Amino acid sequence: MGKPTGFLEFTRELPGKRPVEERVHDYKEFIERYSDEKLNHQAARCMDCGIPFCHNGCPLGNVIPEFNDAVYRKSWKEAYDILNSTNNFPEFTGRICPAPCESACVLGINQPAITIEEIEKHIIEIAFDKGFVKARKPNVRTGKKVAVVGSGPAGLAAAAQLNYAGHTVTVFERDDAPGGLLRYGIPDFKLEKWVIDRRIALMEDEGIVFKCNANVGVNVSVNDLLREYHVIVLAGGSTTARDLYIPGRDLNGVHFAMDFLKQQNKRVAGKDPLANAGIESNILDAEVKATGKNVVVIGGGDTGSDCVGTSNRHNAKTITQFELLPEPPAKRTAFMPWPTYPITLKVTSSHEEGCDRGFSIGTKAFIGDEEGNLKALKIVDLEWKITEDGRPASFVEKEGSEREIPCELALLAMGFVHPQHVGLIEELGVELNERGNVKADEKLYQTNISKIFSCGDMRRGQSLVVWAISEGRECARKADEFLMGYSLLESKDESFASHQPLKPIGI
Repeated sequence: MGKPTGFLEFTRELPGKRPVEERVHDYKEFIERYSDEKLNHQAARCMDCGIPFCHNGCPLGNVIPEFNDAVYRKSWKEAYDILNSTNNFPEFTGRICPAPCESACVLGINQPAITIEEIEKHIIEIAFDKGFVKARKPNVRTGKKVAVVGSGPAGLAAAAQLNYAGHTVTVFERDDAPGGLLRYGIPDFKLEKWVIDRRIALMEDEGIVFKCNANVGVNVSVNDLLREYHVIVLAGGSTTARDLYIPGRDLNGVHFAMDFLKQQNKRVAGKDPLANAGIESNILDAEVKATGKNVVVIGGGDTGSDCVGTSNRHNAKTITQFELLPEPPAKRTAFMPWPTYPITLKVTSSHEEGCDRGFSIGTKAFIGDEEGNLKALKIVDLEWKITEDGRPASFVEKEGSEREIPCELALLAMGFVHPQHVGLIEELGVELNERGNVKADEKLYQTNISKIFSCGDMRRGQSLVVWAISEGRECARKADEFLMGYSLLESKDESFASHQPLKPIGI
């Protein structure tokens, strides 16, 4: 490796951020770039550890020590080629991935882990700066046509790989622009949308066709897709939000987090936040803003954190985030051994900007005024029974802790349960699993209808962007095998990629 003693000489150091008092007034990304020297030092910390567990920690199987070594030697084209061999979109994962690779870093056993995510982001941005990133066009076309439904990270990855294999790929997106969750779920202060546009332009140059405002099963015929395409890849995501069925749920001021975030992303893009650009049936008929309100975010995950950051930029009166589960430990415990991904307390940049956080809190009712507007929440503290391995098992309400707190905007950020069933899925007749996701073989990504494949959150349930990209790549390989009888596309698991044709398993 580049510097065998690097991990002894340098410690983990993250790039600087724009000050809170400055960044909360805009929606620009605020994490700065490393200086050349600091980037070199961070790459130098990667050890020649023999067994790089970071490979296994990454759902994409990124070849991390090798690209760290190339970065240390300032061999930028080599670093980009290594990273690009496993990851279609490092500009996305380098910004929004929770970096399970860092949790598996060998150095992380007794020192802070390598800054793998930041190094990844720097590789791809330097590659764009230096002109290394070019359209990857296929040498020949196979004559096979593929429809990809959904343009989130899974759909984009599947489309990119299948196009490179030589198939003619069309991506159908129900919103007014490609990107899915990346465009209308993740705030611009974490992922500016020019990053997506830059990649989409490359994919179009490669020959991929994007059809937006195209909601398959609504204004695009399912039968047309079945008739015109040799393969259909379902990558529509998990879009049915988990609801909270308690008294007062229908009050004005109680909204799903994604409705709130999507409207703001449209405002930042200069679009009408109420426009039914995506041909959606459940579009809100009023704007949702946090300005001057007591905001409560129900749900402690990343979506909830995004609501906190957006509410700060709206200049909310107060912001509180509740989590049903107890507060996780600050560090690994004996029940979270390395190299597993630890469930520890996460303090995001949005929390740094200002937010009261509460754990072990249950919401019992939404309370409204005479005009049907939300004015308060009825909440209660919970006492959890913890199992021997440190996991919360069951809870009871803490006696005497029930109370009301002021709230004019409640945002439900409790995750997603499954994809939307009405329309596309019902009309296709694909089977669902017990969780309501599209049932597709774990190795073949094939549904009960042989020409229809599925990947990403629509197949595996709500997950990470890095998992969606991994699923899109693996699904593309199996769809390519189905079409051609073999595939030369890269696979994370070469031991399974047998180059044997898929056998039809449906009609």
